[in-house]
Parts: sequence; structure tokens; C-alpha cells
Amino acid sequence: MIRTGPNDSVRAWISYPERAGKAPVVVVVHEIFGLSTWIRGVADQLAADGFIAIAPDLLTGKAAAAAGSDTLTQAVAQSTIQTLKRDDVLRQLAAVGQFAMALPAAQPMYGVVGFCWGGSTAFATAVASPAGQRSAVVYYGASPAPTSLGSVKIPVLGLYGADDARVVVTIAPADSAMRALGKRYEPHLFAAAGHGFLRQQNGKDGANLAAARQAWPLTVNFFRSTLR
Repeated sequence: MIRTGPNDSVRAWISYPERAGKAPVVVVVHEIFGLSTWIRGVADQLAADGFIAIAPDLLTGKAAAAAGSDTLTQAVAQSTIQTLKRDDVLRQLAAVGQFAMALPAAQPMYGVVGFCWGGSTAFATAVASPAGQRSAVVYYGASPAPTSLGSVKIPVLGLYGADDARVVVTIAPADSAMRALGKRYEPHLFAAAGHGFLRQQNGKDGANLAAARQAWPLTVNFFRSTLR
């Protein structure tokens, strides 16, 4: 358990790379389904690519999820996610980042990657820009309100399926605001891919797989360039 405040803690999945020397950290923010087997697999892949990956279970101790996401159905996980307060989530993620940077094998810096609900949350961490965070990667998460983007201090990479209207409509306003503010935001839109393309790679008649094959190298290279 990781202490994230005076009255709360979170469970987390941690994967380490096989490398000599200290490694940068990536905090993995789960989808609306909580800390799933798939999210653990994402963390494991990041470790294979050279990062210490830590995926906190933000449903730890919440309502029916007292023992964590593994005890919940997807429907209950989704409804429980909706009860979380953004400020509390950001506080917990910042605490997880501090915990991870203090690991003996870690470099004193971290990035955040999130998916779906976690993607929106990852962009929100860029708005908060806590100490030690160097970058954020957003997978198909809605962008924050343009008026909130002035406090962004770190680069943001956005990866989106073109057939995801609810999310896509938020990209252009964020892009315009970030450009006007002189902030670094790199949105990529993948033709014909849908929401959740990295998880659902067999969907959309091959478009999701094509998007995933482009998006993952972009993710790894972005973290390698910003976490050094």
C-alpha cells in the first residue's frame, strides 16, 4: 500500500525493467474499469521498454472496492469511478509519483500515461504539474477546458482514434489554447480508429491495430525524450 494522504492509501502494481542503473518512472492511470489485468500488462510492457512502471488502483478503499478493483464487476467499477473527486485523484497520483521516485532503482523524475478516463486524468496532471512530473501521455481522453491550460508546465502527447467523436471534439480547442500559450501539445489522430484502440486492437476492421502499432512507439519515444 502507498500512503497518499492522511486518511487514504492505494494499492499499486509495479514493474521493473531489466537494466543496469536507475530508470525513469511512468505512472499508469487506469481506465474506468479500474486496475485490470490489461493495465497491468501495459505496465509490464513499459518495464520491458526500460521504465519503472507503477499502476495505482485508484478504487482502493472506495465503496464496494474496499479490497481494490479486482473485487468489482466492470459495471460497478465504472459507477464507482464516477464518484471520485478529481482533486483527490490528482493528489493521490502526485503522491504515487513521489513514492516511485524514491524507489532505490528510480531516477528522480516521472511521466504519466492514462487511458480513457485515465487519459483525461493524465491531461489533468499536466495542468497540475506536480513536482517531479516531466510529461504526460493521453490515450483517447477528453481534454481539459482551454481556460485551465495556462498552468501546464510539461509537454503533453495525445493519441486519439478519429472515430471517437466525444473525445475528438475537445482536441482542437486544447490545441489552439496550448499553441497560443506557447505550451507543447502533440495530438495525433489515427484514421478510422475508435475509442480504446490500444485495448481493442482487433476492432474497427484493422484500424485499431494500425493505430496501436503507431501509438506505442510514439509513447515510448516521447517518454525517452522527456524523462532524461
